[in-house]
Amino acid sequence: MLAKNIRLLVNFLQIRSLRQLVLISFLTSLVPLIALLWQSQRDFSHVSVTTKENTELFVNIASNLRDLLSSAQDVQRLVKQYQVLKEPQLKVITDKTLESFIEKLHAFCRISKEFKECTSLENSLPTLLEYHGFNDTLVVDAYLARFGQSMLKLQRNVNIFVDQRVIEQQQFLANMQIRQGWSTGMLVVLSLVFILFSTQFIVKPVRKLQAIIQSIATSSQSLPVKSSSAPRELLAVEKDLFWLNERLRQLEKVRTALLRHASHELKTPLASIKEGCAILSDNLVGDLNSAQHEVLQLLNNSTERLNLLIVKLLDYNALLQQAEPKLVPVAIYPVIDASVTNSKLLLQQNGQSIGIQLKESQQVKGDEELLGRIFDNLISNAIAYGRKNEIIRIYAHEEEDFLVLDVMNQGNSIPLDIRTEIFEPFKRGAEKRNDKVMGAGLGLSIVADCVRLLNGDISIVDKESVDVCFQIKLPRVK
Repeated sequence: MLAKNIRLLVNFLQIRSLRQLVLISFLTSLVPLIALLWQSQRDFSHVSVTTKENTELFVNIASNLRDLLSSAQDVQRLVKQYQVLKEPQLKVITDKTLESFIEKLHAFCRISKEFKECTSLENSLPTLLEYHGFNDTLVVDAYLARFGQSMLKLQRNVNIFVDQRVIEQQQFLANMQIRQGWSTGMLVVLSLVFILFSTQFIVKPVRKLQAIIQSIATSSQSLPVKSSSAPRELLAVEKDLFWLNERLRQLEKVRTALLRHASHELKTPLASIKEGCAILSDNLVGDLNSAQHEVLQLLNNSTERLNLLIVKLLDYNALLQQAEPKLVPVAIYPVIDASVTNSKLLLQQNGQSIGIQLKESQQVKGDEELLGRIFDNLISNAIAYGRKNEIIRIYAHEEEDFLVLDVMNQGNSIPLDIRTEIFEPFKRGAEKRNDKVMGAGLGLSIVADCVRLLNGDISIVDKESVDVCFQIKLPRVK
């Protein structure tokens, strides 16, 4: 029963929405600041009360001390006058003044026990009250001098007491400032810790979504494990991403199957068309006039172009199915040399040549087949769009953890606005090819996908000495 109640409590306290998570995180981060505000308010209240008490005490001491000193002067003056005149009326006035002084002294001494001279004064009062019995003026003067010295000591006691209270208050304020500084620093740090801790509850599921999106973007075979606890809005997004991934896989299977079957099905009638064109070209069914030969030539060219497109589609389809190539150290020079050898005939037809500037020992982490496709298509593109009777240059240099390869040719430069989209499928440049054949628009797309599978990067960059430069960055073997 207890375990069930605990589970119910945990479920009740579990954060269920993003708004609730943000609100709780905000309130949690405010707790140290509220504590700091409460402590500051408490200290300021204490300072206010202490200052008020000290001010009232100082005013009370100053007022009573002033009256006491004035009364002491009156006592000294009247006692001296009585010793000279010996008048009964003067004695009455002196007695009343002494009684008033005694009352003021007792009241003053009750203010604080720190006034030690009060005891001495109170002990000397009985002797002073017998002033009328003294006949010797010198004795009276001695008593009055001692009385005056006691009043001066009392005044010094009061000054020391006031100074000490002021110093104590200043020390308290200094300690309070130090304590406030430490408390502020500690509570600000604690608040930052709470903020960082709270943001993890938001950042963690967001990073999980980023990982899922990255896995979908890279066509990963498996996605991260589904979250069991998170704000419901983020759980809903995660659920939609898993559904999207499944839907994309289904569409990819349909697309792949459609592309494969369509390509193979197109080859059968295409072969029949090519065979028919060959029969007509050989005049096996009768002689053709010049106009008919021209139409037949157009038909042959279109058939060849369609056949090239089908081959490219099959090749592109095979490339897309290779989602995770096995990356091993590959010497780059033999791969480029093989691609150059495959293109010798086209190079001779255009009067072009290829200059390779790289070390035979340079290696990259890659797949030999994918690397071959990259350079086959780049060299083919440079031959088709490069200026005739020019040198196509391939230059390599190392840059941190990458081997950078530049494939450069002279010709019409590629406009900036299409340098990104030219790597998309079925995108072609506006320039005419040297071989007068309209391409399928898949060559550079295949290159970009191969580079992506090899964890590299491809871009079109500007070089001073050439018109066109395709730059590839591939992870190198150190």
